[in-house]
Amino acid sequence: MNRSTFFKSLAAGTIGLPVFLRLMGGKGQAQSRSQTVSGEVFNWKMVTTWPPGFPILGEGCQMLADLCRDMSGGRLNITVYGGGELVPALESFDAVRQGAAEVGSGAAYYWAGKAPAAQFFAGFPFGLNAQQMNAWLLSGGGMELWQELYADYNLVPFVGGNTGVQMGGWFNREINTIADYKGLKMRMPGLGGRVLEALGGTPVLLPGGELYTGLERGIIDATEWVGPYHDYIMGFHEIAKYYYSPGWHEPGTAFEFFVNKDKFEGLPADLQRIFEVATHYINMYTISAFEAKNAEYLEKLREVPGLTIKSLAPEVIDAARIAADEVIAAYAESDPFAKRVFASIREFQRKAAPWAAVTEATYYRDMMS
Repeated sequence: MNRSTFFKSLAAGTIGLPVFLRLMGGKGQAQSRSQTVSGEVFNWKMVTTWPPGFPILGEGCQMLADLCRDMSGGRLNITVYGGGELVPALESFDAVRQGAAEVGSGAAYYWAGKAPAAQFFAGFPFGLNAQQMNAWLLSGGGMELWQELYADYNLVPFVGGNTGVQMGGWFNREINTIADYKGLKMRMPGLGGRVLEALGGTPVLLPGGELYTGLERGIIDATEWVGPYHDYIMGFHEIAKYYYSPGWHEPGTAFEFFVNKDKFEGLPADLQRIFEVATHYINMYTISAFEAKNAEYLEKLREVPGLTIKSLAPEVIDAARIAADEVIAAYAESDPFAKRVFASIREFQRKAAPWAAVTEATYYRDMMS
């Protein structure tokens, strides 16, 4: 078959997908049929860091379980437990690596105390946005580093979604200059908290369930969470006067699924692929849901009487960036593997920035109404 006839036949539908894949060098359905499919059923438990049924994140975990069950014809069944239902939320990492559960869901920066490099697979101040994080992980060498890191903990990581650029937080006083951060008690975990401290503020670690009362009672002066959708549900607009953007501390926080390595390798090859493909679906679902819901709930917040929604001043952003560069560089130097990961991200940013400057940045500046 010559080239012209081949493409005409493909367009006409007279060449099926298996033949097309075989001609193009792929395996195709015909070859996969020769493989023996095991009828063994696997019943797994998933432990998460999210409250039971938590919007988008907890819902995404259940969606993953549903996809795996449906695509496997009931051969891979995952029961989802919210944080605290089977194990405490922040013990899910250990529960999975030790085999008490087969799979977990969370954000890698929760485990930075165990593996400092884990921080970078969730995000960091002035780091990668959601689009760039996916590009680095899936096409820029990030996933290979992540797999290498987690192998030491008997885990296999998978992408699990992204918040996109977060909001800068809720405040009960205006932030007009960098001096306004001095003495500010703010809930901000991770490297963002270290940068806040470098700016003169005091990072306070509070779980999500205590943020409303903490802000209401003055235990903290400000808090960050995610974005308009979750923030509205949490009720922060009822007790804070100022809502700032952007979230320089978390420009694109990635989530994860992590699987016990022994359990994953014990799955037949087709179930391994089903699980992997399902995580990619949830990865796209999560950022899409956040984008849609945040847009909807930003409109609701704009209607709240007495609430001021505004952007941080350029001088505040510039000062935070300078502090972040120093804090993150020192953090990366403190651990050999973290240094490797950070170097990979910086090299990716070096190549990605010029492309973003002539495409995304130009579009947002000149073309959006």
